[in-house]
Amino acid sequence: MHGLIRKSFAISINPHRVLALNESQKTCFCNLDLLNLPVLHPSLLPRHKTRSFITKQSKKILSTIMSRISGNHTADHYEIPHILKPRTVVKKVVAKEQGEGEGATVRRSIGRPEHKSLDPFLMLDYATVAPPARFPFHPHRGIETVTYGLEGDITHEDFNGRKGIIRPGDVQWMTAGRGIVHAGKPIGDTANKNFQLWINLSSKDKMIDPSYQEIQSEDIKRVQINGIEVRIIAGEAFGVRSPIYTRTPTMYLDFTMNPGAQLHQPIPEDWNAFFYVIEGEGVFGDEGSVPFSSHHNLVLSKGDGVSVWNKSGKSLRFLLIAGQPLNEPVVQYGPFVMNTREEIRQAFEDYQLCKNGFEKAKMLKLQE
Repeated sequence: MHGLIRKSFAISINPHRVLALNESQKTCFCNLDLLNLPVLHPSLLPRHKTRSFITKQSKKILSTIMSRISGNHTADHYEIPHILKPRTVVKKVVAKEQGEGEGATVRRSIGRPEHKSLDPFLMLDYATVAPPARFPFHPHRGIETVTYGLEGDITHEDFNGRKGIIRPGDVQWMTAGRGIVHAGKPIGDTANKNFQLWINLSSKDKMIDPSYQEIQSEDIKRVQINGIEVRIIAGEAFGVRSPIYTRTPTMYLDFTMNPGAQLHQPIPEDWNAFFYVIEGEGVFGDEGSVPFSSHHNLVLSKGDGVSVWNKSGKSLRFLLIAGQPLNEPVVQYGPFVMNTREEIRQAFEDYQLCKNGFEKAKMLKLQE
C-alpha cells in the first residue's frame, strides 16, 4: 500500500474505488438503521468573512440596475471593471477520454499526469454515463464533490438511504467530510452528461459531518448582459452572488457568450483559476492569443481579473472556476484525501471497520 500512497493526486488509482489493505482484510459493513443526512439550505449556513469577488476598485466603476424575476437578473447598465493585473493562459490541457466507474467515460482535465492538481482543486471530470454504465458505491473522506448536470438525469443514493435525482442544470454540492459512501446511475435509456469537481477541504474541515447543498436549475442565479449569460453556481458575477456556502472559498461560473461579445471578470488576486471550454471557440486572457475550442482546460496566471472574447460566428460556452489555495500537504489514495499518510491509513481502517464516520456503511445496490 505504501507505494500507492502519494503526495498530491494519485493518478494510478481509480478515484472512485478503494481496495482492501490486504487480501485477508475484507470490508465489513455495520447493520444499523438508515438515517437521512441533512440538506443544509444555503441561508442557514455560516458565512465567510472573506472579501467580495469584486475588488474595491472594481466596485467603484461597477453600476448595475437589476430586474429580479426568480433567479434571473438582467443588467440594464454595466461599466467594465478596471483590471489592473490581467490574467493570461499559462498552461493548456486537452481533456482526453478514459474509462471510469463501471462503463462510464470521462474527460479528465485535472487529476491526470500532466495536470495533477490545482490547489484547492483535485479533479475535474466531464462525464458521460450511458446505460447500463454507472458509478457503483464508493466512499469519500476529506473533500467536497460538486456535480453539475448537463444532459439527461442521474440518480444519486448514499449509505444513509438518501436518494435523489440530478437533472440538467441542477447542482449538488456534497461535503463528504469525515465520511460518506454513495453511488449514481442514469435514468432510463438516455445518457447522462455532467461535470464533477473535487475540492479539497482544509485540515480543520476534513472531519466535519457530511452534508449536502442542492440547487435546482431554475433556482440558480443568472445574469444576462451585452450578449453574455452567466449561471452563478458559486461566487459572484456582475454584482450577483450565489447562495452556495463554500468552506474552501470558490468561484464556479458557467458563461455563454454570443458572437462578438467580450467579458471582463474580476477574480481575487491570490486565487488559482482555470477555464474549461464546453463548446465553441474563444480567445482567453490575451486578445492577441490563439483561440481555444471545446475540452481545453486553461490554467491562468495570477492577477485580479481575466478577459474573454468570442470572435467566432458561433456561441461560446465555458466554465470559469477559481479557488483560494489551502497551501497544505495533500496525501491522496483514491477517494480519500488527507494531510498525512497516517490519516490515510486511519481512513482505510475506519471504512473497513465501519467506524468514525462510516458507522452506517452497508452494501447497498441501486434500485433497478
